[in-house]
Amino acid sequence: MVRALVAAVTVGIVCPVLGTFLVLQGMAFFGDALAHAILPGIVLAFLVGWPLALGALLFGLASAVAIGVISEREEIREDTAIGIVFAGSFALGVALLSTVRSYATDLAHILFGNVLGVSDDDLRLIVVLGILVLLLVVLFYKELLVMAFDPILAVVLRLPVRGLRYLLLVMLAITIVASLQTVGLALMIAMLVTPASTASLLARRVPSMMAVAAALGVASNVVGLYISFYLDVASGPTMVLVATAVFLGVFAADPRRRRREVHAAMSPGPLAPGR
Repeated sequence: MVRALVAAVTVGIVCPVLGTFLVLQGMAFFGDALAHAILPGIVLAFLVGWPLALGALLFGLASAVAIGVISEREEIREDTAIGIVFAGSFALGVALLSTVRSYATDLAHILFGNVLGVSDDDLRLIVVLGILVLLLVVLFYKELLVMAFDPILAVVLRLPVRGLRYLLLVMLAITIVASLQTVGLALMIAMLVTPASTASLLARRVPSMMAVAAALGVASNVVGLYISFYLDVASGPTMVLVATAVFLGVFAADPRRRRREVHAAMSPGPLAPGR
């Protein structure tokens, strides 16, 4: 339980912080696609006896680079490239998975998470990868922020836009690998996007948004972990359900949205032609 708490807190910080950039750039689908695209690496590592995290990391990096390379062609949009790599990689993973007779018991925790099964080695890997991602965010914060809000300005300022984009993809792949044991591939997108989306309703500045998102991520994971422990239900889905409930509560009570609705109702409508 102690190892699970440390893993849940670490993932609860790293995923929302990086997820803030995904929300700002409208890249939520990319995070979901990349999470599913690393399945072949996990299965291959399982088949050859390698650490599952190593196979996931190698295939995650390869998938991120593949999406970046394909989307550079003007004829192919980025969402199309994501769909191609996502579908092809996930299909390959399922095909390989079907050759493993005991896949239902051995790899189910990869798909849906098993934070209570985190070992000492898993925990060290989660913490090291989490610190690495946070360090990269701190080092390249200004550059990533400019690219997120105004890619044209980033080009004008002669920032290495291509390199920064690949850096973001690599950071995303590392974050997914670090979070596998907590929520699994199927629910990874919720950990990346839901706390950051909730924070976007509460904060106006990006640093505040990251801080709020990390606090919400940690709180959701810890509360979800305790609920799953005492109710004897799956931990990963419970964490996601708590985060989703928090988002729905904030969305329903969003004061800024209410002010906008009141302002729109009180403002005069457009004049009809001829008035």
